[in-house]
Amino acid sequence: MTIQPGDKLPSATFLQIGAAGPEPVASADVFKGKRVALFGLPGAYTGTCSTLHVPSFMRVAPALRDAGVDAIVCVSVNDPFVMKAWGEATGGADAGLTFLADADGGFIKSIGLDFTAPPSGLIGRSQRFAALVEDGEVKILNVEPSAGECNLSAGETLLAQIAA
Repeated sequence: MTIQPGDKLPSATFLQIGAAGPEPVASADVFKGKRVALFGLPGAYTGTCSTLHVPSFMRVAPALRDAGVDAIVCVSVNDPFVMKAWGEATGGADAGLTFLADADGGFIKSIGLDFTAPPSGLIGRSQRFAALVEDGEVKILNVEPSAGECNLSAGETLLAQIAA
């Protein structure tokens, strides 16, 4: 079952590269007491993810912060090494976006936003989505009908909804 606005996010452990290598990041540390723009996507270095989705959140990052968003978090079913390198390569890390790895896809599965597309080599990946999460509760959720689209889940769309 797909998570809906009004639902609390389940507990999860993400991975991120720290000074000593891969480090666990508890979902409570990401969401508790914070207003977070969370977006998920099929994979680092993939076309739409790299050319549309991440850049959309980079463009609106200052406006999201002005609207009271404490953190902008990208999650993908990739390893933490790839997520760190991709955050640097896109400029997203420099723009203040946080890139978290859901290495085994457990978080994405638990919120019902996983998908598999064998012809593309995407197995157990995340659907493309964007959400506003306040203190762990989903307030806004936008899920794309197709992984190749980035309209509903774009940073500009979420910003417009927050500002409304």
